Amino acid sequence: MHGSETHQRILPGFAGSTIDRVDQVRSNPDLLARAFASTQARLLLLDGLDPVADNGHLAMVPLPFGAALADHILLGVNSDQHPIFARLATSPPHGASSTPRSWALATQVPADELALYGAARSLVDWHARHGFCARCGGTTAPEKAGWARRCGACGTEHFPRVDPVAIMLAEHEGRVLLGRQPRFPPRSYSALAGFIEPGETIEEAVARELKEEAGITVHSVRYVASQPWPFPSSLMIACVAQAKDDALTLDETEIEDAFWCDAAGVRASLAGDPDAPFIAPPPMAIAWHLLTHWLERIEAPVS
Repeated sequence: MHGSETHQRILPGFAGSTIDRVDQVRSNPDLLARAFASTQARLLLLDGLDPVADNGHLAMVPLPFGAALADHILLGVNSDQHPIFARLATSPPHGASSTPRSWALATQVPADELALYGAARSLVDWHARHGFCARCGGTTAPEKAGWARRCGACGTEHFPRVDPVAIMLAEHEGRVLLGRQPRFPPRSYSALAGFIEPGETIEEAVARELKEEAGITVHSVRYVASQPWPFPSSLMIACVAQAKDDALTLDETEIEDAFWCDAAGVRASLAGDPDAPFIAPPPMAIAWHLLTHWLERIEAPVS
């Protein structure tokens, strides 16, 4: 994403990964065993699925004596070439919901470490929920350093899933559409969003979701940015689209309220002005970046 220095400096939460995922090591048993046996190998500590921070960084410790490679995921190697592992868990809390600790981590550790935690969280949760084969019901076991599972009965390989989600702003005559769900805190509004369905392009999903949830027809969908979202394993794909008109028909099972907001209102809300028309999402959320991108673009001087 482009824009001001502030916009370039701040990343959406869980973006900014710098770890080398070393696919060539994952699929090579000898290299994998060597990485696990390295004195430089480190274990990323998790409390269930929650992060553990230590003095401004993710807590990492040497691999315990007697640890088994089969019980661990190789997340990759860091900039110092130290292998980083996470331990598989048999029954962690279900990963569909974020927790205060996972949100707070964004203000406690660097962006690349937050991204590392996000990957670990998604993978640990996926393994815990995929102990049986979707094809035959047989028991599955981890392989490829924790980046796959294989069924012991039929041999089918299963890979960690990523669920794509379109999150979008509809634009009409210098205003953007914002909505809120009943679970949002009072006065909080955000971009509309929905899962991309099989057989859809990103553009088609954006148009469908806006039609379903707000009753508007859009065109000229533009991609802006993306964000991994490990609750449990989504990829948020942020877009802006042009609306043909501004008449709203809300799906009240999904959207409690929605309104068109002009640039002044968006600017005040992003600045945290108490008199702003809504409370903006936090910078950890890609919706904040989407609003910032839109505001910078609409306020850019015409050359």
